[in-house]
Amino acid sequence: MNRFKTSKFKNTTPKVAKKDGWINNVHAGSFSCQGNHIKASSKLVAFNTDQAGGGMVGLTSVNPLDGQWTVTQISCHSDLVTDMDFSPFDESLLATCSGDETVKLWRLCDPEQEQPGSPELTLKPNQGRLELVHFHPTSSGLLAVATAKSPLIWDTSKQDAPLAALEQHSDQLQSLSWKQDGSLLASSSKDKMLRVFDPRAQLTPVQSAKSLQNNKDSRILWAKDDFLLTTGFDTMRTREVRLWDSRKLGSSVSSLSLGTSTGMLVPLFDNDTGLLMLAGLGETAVDCFEVSTSEPFLTQVSHCLTDASTRGIAMVPKLALDVISCEVVRVLQLTDSCIVPISYQVPRKSSGHEFHDDLYPDTVGTTPAMSAEEWWQGGNKQVEKVSLHPDKRPKPAAKQTPVKKEQPSGGNKDDQPRGCSTSSSPLSTPSSSAAPSRSPSSTSGLSSGFLPSPSQNVKAIQSLMGPTSKFRHIQGAVMHRDKHITNIRNLNLTTPGECDGFCVNRQRVAVPLAISGGQIAVFERSGPGRQPDTALPTIQNSVNVADLCWDPFDSHRLAVAGDDAKIRLWQVPEGGLEETLTEPKLILQGHTEKIYSIKFHPLASGIMVSSSYDLTVRLWNLESGEQVKVLTGHQDQVFGMAWSPDGKLLATVCKDGKVRIYDPRKSPAPVQEGPGPEGHRGARLVWVCDGKHLLVSGFDNRSERGLYLFSADSLSSGPIASASLNVSPSTLIPFYDPDTSVVILTGKGDTRVCIYEVIPEDPYFIECSSFNSPEPHKGLAFLPKTECNVRDVEIAVGLMLTKTTIEPVAFRVPRVKKEFFQDDVYPDTAVWWEPALNASAWLSGSNGQHKKISLKPKDMTPVSEAPKEAPVRKYLPSSVYLEEKTDEQKKEELLSAMVAKLGNMDDPLPQESFEGVDEEEWDD
Repeated sequence: MNRFKTSKFKNTTPKVAKKDGWINNVHAGSFSCQGNHIKASSKLVAFNTDQAGGGMVGLTSVNPLDGQWTVTQISCHSDLVTDMDFSPFDESLLATCSGDETVKLWRLCDPEQEQPGSPELTLKPNQGRLELVHFHPTSSGLLAVATAKSPLIWDTSKQDAPLAALEQHSDQLQSLSWKQDGSLLASSSKDKMLRVFDPRAQLTPVQSAKSLQNNKDSRILWAKDDFLLTTGFDTMRTREVRLWDSRKLGSSVSSLSLGTSTGMLVPLFDNDTGLLMLAGLGETAVDCFEVSTSEPFLTQVSHCLTDASTRGIAMVPKLALDVISCEVVRVLQLTDSCIVPISYQVPRKSSGHEFHDDLYPDTVGTTPAMSAEEWWQGGNKQVEKVSLHPDKRPKPAAKQTPVKKEQPSGGNKDDQPRGCSTSSSPLSTPSSSAAPSRSPSSTSGLSSGFLPSPSQNVKAIQSLMGPTSKFRHIQGAVMHRDKHITNIRNLNLTTPGECDGFCVNRQRVAVPLAISGGQIAVFERSGPGRQPDTALPTIQNSVNVADLCWDPFDSHRLAVAGDDAKIRLWQVPEGGLEETLTEPKLILQGHTEKIYSIKFHPLASGIMVSSSYDLTVRLWNLESGEQVKVLTGHQDQVFGMAWSPDGKLLATVCKDGKVRIYDPRKSPAPVQEGPGPEGHRGARLVWVCDGKHLLVSGFDNRSERGLYLFSADSLSSGPIASASLNVSPSTLIPFYDPDTSVVILTGKGDTRVCIYEVIPEDPYFIECSSFNSPEPHKGLAFLPKTECNVRDVEIAVGLMLTKTTIEPVAFRVPRVKKEFFQDDVYPDTAVWWEPALNASAWLSGSNGQHKKISLKPKDMTPVSEAPKEAPVRKYLPSSVYLEEKTDEQKKEELLSAMVAKLGNMDDPLPQESFEGVDEEEWDD
């Protein structure tokens, strides 16, 4: 592709399969190894699982059988399976390597059949843990195997020793790739070196250069002709893609940066189309680029976002594609619980009806060009190419009836169950007349075999699609600038992770400042606009602020926890700060070390709880200014606390990996305890679903952010549901709206605000549209429900803190009949800004309940009472279209239409009305 020629693949479109086309029941493992974690032949898919410490491999099929996928596991190794590869000449032959220092070759059956209990071949290099295994692209029985620092070339017919042990790398070998013609082998290493080997000529590299900029993980593969492509990180740890001329490795011919992330970019390249797929491990995006050997070398084609994070990715061989639907590439995304097919199709008018020769040049077939011995002796034969045209493909052999009973050990090979290939040698390959057992072209008109069986009824389809949320199209929008508070200076952007960063109520906003003495600015919401450049009156807390929050029942009282293990309560005067406050109204002392966080009681006035580095949680009576309870049982830092909606229980999540529930008035010890998030970077929790469940946001053992839902009645049984989100260092801070059961989550420093509806039954989390801010925000805090404009169907209004501004953000639900009050969205809401009881009553054992009010304005009618509109017929009845007309009627209609188009012939022409020039005005 050159800059003046349009590529036929520029409009290639990714189509993520619907959920009923996903391969489920997958328990993917995420282990530290150099492989891609998933590989596919034209019939089978193999992937890493978390079973048996990673020693098992999951197996399924590329296309479903009768609309269903079968997933099974094979016990392959006694240690982690580090890499795997299917033979390009036998769709059932899989090679695996492992930390147990062996390479094994497996002759696999269809997933519905019983799999072999032992490999057909085992290689033992005895050189420590093995990292990579790759079949040779043109020769049968030839493997490239990577130890920690050295590539080995192995002829499997000679099991005793490798054909060649190439020169050792000075550090960890990270990636290997055969050239398409099988002549050269390229490698990338942690020592930042790129090497190109000709194993038949010499054991040392024929080309090498210290070309990579970072020793973090890298990948290498051969692109078109003599070009190499690498993915890795630059000196600033930004992910990059580079294209190299293998004959001159000193400098790359092109490079591309793809942002900062910890996830390694896994590249997949299709030589027929020149399309490059890039997927970041732990991320939800798959990018497609077109690679050219001239400017521009790398051109982006598409950016695809998926629902789940990538654990591995593989490309399906060309012979398995649905060519009638113009599918040019299909990749399989491995996630924690499923495999997601992504089909890349070129839009064509006749897609689904005919074969497009220009999209499908002849591709490499499945018959090896030579044996390993012939290649080692200097042979350079190439694999014969075959056409992808459905009519020109070799016909598959007639299938035998499946044999269901067990075969005796001495049974005939022809009596093997369907789907099990047999061979006298582990590396014998099918003849050129062999073909995949399922023809992909048989699904013409479908996406690529992703749709379920047509026998499914409507109810079954609804169960597959799952419930939908009325809030799924929720829209977040920053309000007009005249409501912003701007020109805020010296903001403290490094508050502890347990702090929300700032706090708000209906009247004012409190923001910590990065000024000595722990100063706090208080802004009145009634006076938005640009703040003066001069110094503002502040609250001087005297020590650094650890956490702060407003009293929900007194909009003038601000509680501030400090580094000195004290809690100070400040009283902001009516109308806001006019002078600096230096003396708090009350100081609470009792903790022996720095305080993590503080929380007011949701129903009782004058009750507060605090957590500290002294591993205690303390209950305070603000009416008497005394500590009334000390809750124990935490073994490490307390990440977060939350009161139950009825105010009876207190839940905590701790760095020791436990979630606890306390009944503070009855016992200082937890009444329930259960396993929390595995990660130790931070966590938050909130009560949901009428206080019957706990929602915890935290990190897993791979530092990926996630949500965990617990039943409040059985914490010890662990989470009943979980959802992985993305990789980011900041803890997700949840805001839960009990009226709609919508939870809004974001972290300090994020740009994305995630929104879910939480329900107490499967699937538990229903994802809604997310909101993206133009720049990273430093916090998001929400206002009472009464601040929502019900006429615009706002269900939540928050204030977003940036480096210099505070901006209101409204979350609205799109509705057609906005003139009516949306009573299905606005049930009566709790008046939580008024206390239900005082501190003394609550401590003595009394319980209360908030009263509720309706948000309906007096001049609005509920949408449930709106008059029903009669349905309007959009189309004429079918009888009009089906009415038969005679030839004379058709001719008359045609003539009438032509005459109407020409107009009335008796009308004067326009030029007849133009005025001419008088005769005397003409020049002689």
